Amino acid sequence: MKEALLIIDMLNDFVRAGAPLEVPATRAILPALQQRLEQARARGVPVIYVCDAHAADDPEFARMGWPPHAVKGTPGAEVVAELTPLETDPVVEKTAYSGFHHTGLEGILQSLGITNLVLTGCVTNICILYTAYDAVIRGYTVTVPADSVAPIEPADGEFALKQMTLVLGVRVER
Repeated sequence: MKEALLIIDMLNDFVRAGAPLEVPATRAILPALQQRLEQARARGVPVIYVCDAHAADDPEFARMGWPPHAVKGTPGAEVVAELTPLETDPVVEKTAYSGFHHTGLEGILQSLGITNLVLTGCVTNICILYTAYDAVIRGYTVTVPADSVAPIEPADGEFALKQMTLVLGVRVER
């Protein structure tokens, strides 16, 4: 069984104070996520970044009432400096909640022989949950470390972790 660490949407437009779609809990998980990243690299575990990369007029903004965020090519769409990808780390751009939806993620995982995924980042009840769902239905074993995912609202994050555990069979590490 070969594992990969996915770092999802740890972008300036979600993490930085005052960012367009600020998720304050992302700053609280940074130390645990930095440690997990260092450990993965030390063990030779592939690290894959899955990042929102929207067009300036993405329909998601109007549909969800969210301000423009993670617009491709802007500083807001860049991974935070604390978690900077290495040149050898794949960076998968996405325009939907799931890291699998119309992206090259599955091809990367298959080429690396990955069977187990560790999902980290934000937002627990949105991009983490929907990526977990798509991973599970594709046959991946999924682990979500609770100290390395960030919700917008704590209750929503707990609901998502419970759904991942009870409905999807995801292993949630507490």
